Amino acid sequence: MFLTTVLLKKGIPGKQWIGKYRRPRPVTWQMQRAMIKRLDIEAENEYWLSRPYMTKEQEHGHAAERRRERWEACKALMSAAKFPPHRYAGEHLSHLNVTKKWTAA
Repeated sequence: MFLTTVLLKKGIPGKQWIGKYRRPRPVTWQMQRAMIKRLDIEAENEYWLSRPYMTKEQEHGHAAERRRERWEACKALMSAAKFPPHRYAGEHLSHLNVTKKWTAA
């Protein structure tokens, strides 16, 4: 029982399950079992992550050739793509120069 319930004799102000002065949920054995299971999984993950697959020397530059091949394939795709030619503002507005009344002499 809450001390506020005893002192106020009216109950907890507001909703009992949310807010700063909420009623805490009881911890059940299912909650404890689920928490232990999650902690076991996390401990196993930490175990496997603490042992590297390759040494630092093996890891350095091991994928350089694959990355270069990917980059070359990407460049080939970009050069083969059919992009429209560049358009400039002068081309869009060139029709306005038809009735030009003055010129720079």
